[in-house]
Amino acid sequence: MLKTHDMKRNFIYLVLAALPFAYACNQNKSDSNSKTKTDSVVKEACYAAAFEKDSAAIIVNTMASGKVTGSLLIKYGNKPQNNGKIDGKFSGDTLYVDYRFNTGKDSTRVFTNPLAFLKKDGKLIMGVGQIETTLGRSYFVKGKPINYEAGKFIFTEVNCK
Repeated sequence: MLKTHDMKRNFIYLVLAALPFAYACNQNKSDSNSKTKTDSVVKEACYAAAFEKDSAAIIVNTMASGKVTGSLLIKYGNKPQNNGKIDGKFSGDTLYVDYRFNTGKDSTRVFTNPLAFLKKDGKLIMGVGQIETTLGRSYFVKGKPINYEAGKFIFTEVNCK
């Protein structure tokens, strides 16, 4: 059984060992923030979609670096809405993003899902694909196609307000 003195000493060693890691993490954040400041929005596009009692709106900001950021709101007719941010990039005519969102009024729990949108005829078609989770992160399963005909949201470009 550990004595209180030994537990305090072990805790102090743990805190001291963690300090370099905390410093390194903060350094990376400030480096990425400085990169973000120089990466400006070159195009903003707004889209809306509806399917039966559900609706959705997405803002897509294309950055000078090719990165895509924005927001996505999905309102369900019979469930709480999802509201969050998108972050990703285009690969050819397909936009792949991570969607970090809250459901309903609960702002304490954040969910993350991968989403894919096919850009076709000026519209964004949300695809449906098989998702797997590895080490707490969700991905589309490699080698499994994303079905753009099974998706319920087809986003049409609208004026940004």
